[in-house]
Amino acid sequence: MHSAVPKVLHPVCGRPMVAWPVLAAREAGADRVAVIASPDRDLSPGLPAGTEVVIQPEADGTGGAIRAALPLIGESEAVVVLSGDHPLVSAAVIQSLLAERSSSGAAATVMTTILDEPGSYGRIVRNAAGDLERIVEAKEPGDATPEELELREVNTGTYAFAAGQLADALSRIGNDNAQGEYYLGDVLPVLRDTGQRVTAFLAPDEAVNLGINTRLDLARAEAEARRRILEDHMLAGVTVADPGSTWVDADVEIEPDAVLLPGTSLRGRTRVGAGCVVGPHTTLIDTVLHERVSVPHSYVTEAEVLAGCTVGPFAYLRPETILREGAKAGSFVELKNADVGRGSKVPHLSYVGDATLGEDVNLGAGSITANYDGFRKHRTVIGDHVRVGVDTMLVAPVELGDSTYTGAGSVITEDVPEGSLGISRATQENVEGFAARKAAEAEEKRES
Repeated sequence: MHSAVPKVLHPVCGRPMVAWPVLAAREAGADRVAVIASPDRDLSPGLPAGTEVVIQPEADGTGGAIRAALPLIGESEAVVVLSGDHPLVSAAVIQSLLAERSSSGAAATVMTTILDEPGSYGRIVRNAAGDLERIVEAKEPGDATPEELELREVNTGTYAFAAGQLADALSRIGNDNAQGEYYLGDVLPVLRDTGQRVTAFLAPDEAVNLGINTRLDLARAEAEARRRILEDHMLAGVTVADPGSTWVDADVEIEPDAVLLPGTSLRGRTRVGAGCVVGPHTTLIDTVLHERVSVPHSYVTEAEVLAGCTVGPFAYLRPETILREGAKAGSFVELKNADVGRGSKVPHLSYVGDATLGEDVNLGAGSITANYDGFRKHRTVIGDHVRVGVDTMLVAPVELGDSTYTGAGSVITEDVPEGSLGISRATQENVEGFAARKAAEAEEKRES
């Protein structure tokens, strides 16, 4: 990956890679999920709450990793082994794998898939009864015969075991190989040699084998995950006008009858309510939209927009902003830590930061809350039914009472009492003949 970030912490559709199999295992019914990690890698930032961590003291192979978890295995009835860099293994496939092992009475069941071009993946060789006879490696010339290389069924690296038989087999495997490592696959012949049955489960979805080792692999996995996420939302009643240009993260929630227009990106833990129209070209990050919200051509992060609001086009809503029912943040409006009351409007070309607006407020174009004095942020409070004239600057801390007005072009530095007009302007002067004098001065300069 050429990265300072541990591979399995790289995000896939907004969710850390390692969290995908963890959540799939939980959804499949796992009582305990443990992630086996090396001592020099802190994976906790990417792990869902309640995930156990087992430290593998030294990098001694996949078998060594599972040996590190023997205390957990001893307390279990069945064990599923998943790869942290295979994010697209679903709960349904895990359940099918477990069902296959249980129904067959096997000590171990290996998940397999069919690939048109199996490359260096280990080939599955079955016996006459259809059980797994052996896994043939194909990484180096001579590992497999030409006939074995023709096989297209491959090992995905996902297994289901009877816990007791796995624990016993782990104690019997060795590390007498060029790498000096213990391989999990070596438990399979041990099980067979002790009279246990080993079966193979052919997964219907080849994406279970989509492992990630490079940024190219990451992009491929993310593209497939994104396709599946959008498909699930569309089947649940969401309109996605152009799936190819629409990005939705794994933890986003969207209610039926929402519409996503081209260029929309929904990230983090965004929630979109029924009847919303998002886009075109809108990004929402960790944002909540209630019902019937319209957000074209805008960027919204960590904000909440209540029912019936309109945002944009070309609006920027920053963290801790809330628009209450029927409010509007119009074109080229920026809001930050602002509470905009029911039915209030900030129509265009305004900045409102660290402010509370009551109900039915209208801010004229070019209105600004000057909230920062160079040392501290201060709050502007605007009451109900207030009309702020165009190009008004409100210098916080300042409060406008209910039903107040401000004159266009005013700089308001003091509170405006309820029902009053606040106005602050320099006296206008008109200088007669000014243009003619400027023209004469210019002519004299040219002649000199």
